Amino acid sequence: MLNNPVWAALTGPQACFAEAAGNAARYLPDIAPFAALSDPADPAAWRDLATITNYALLTGPSITPRAGWEVDQVTPGVQMIGQSMSGVEDPEAVLLTEKDVPEMLDLVARAEPGPFLKRTVDLGRYLGIRDSGRLVAMAGERFRMPGWTEVSAVCTDPAYRGKGLGARLTLAVAAGILARGELPFLHAVHDNENAIRLYGRLGFTHSADVVFASFRYTG
Repeated sequence: MLNNPVWAALTGPQACFAEAAGNAARYLPDIAPFAALSDPADPAAWRDLATITNYALLTGPSITPRAGWEVDQVTPGVQMIGQSMSGVEDPEAVLLTEKDVPEMLDLVARAEPGPFLKRTVDLGRYLGIRDSGRLVAMAGERFRMPGWTEVSAVCTDPAYRGKGLGARLTLAVAAGILARGELPFLHAVHDNENAIRLYGRLGFTHSADVVFASFRYTG
């Protein structure tokens, strides 16, 4: 499942957020930009994908498009797992809900943690830290599959970096995942060395090299 987490999520616990056709699926457009194939080496799955979208963001160890699709952008990344870590709840962390989405989107625009849309918050538990009422850091859950949940959208307002807020929220989100009897995992782009070192200190270990790749259907 970790080799194809989006497919495992969209055909499992998060099927309610999916638009699917045959051997392809994607998150609803206002939830997340990711799509997945049951087998990225199967040309038929790519044909199925073309029936539900003409632009797709996929992630996995290696992805080569089939006929009719062309590469738009590829970003190398890493997948890390928290198989033997301990989470820590944070008394200052507050639960974020749909009423907080405007502030969350504003923070994402400043901190640029990666894709986060107006209904991404529906995917799981999101926590934030406020200073004088202003949201200055957050983290939450994105891909969820049997036994595993991804920690995602870890971000801090640039003016508040260096205070350990991202680490605290990562551990707090992981604590909630572990409390359900699941294991946390996460992704990071390969050149975000500070984040990768931080996650290592928190107890995450390297699982696989992956890519985040977007593809365009040209017919």
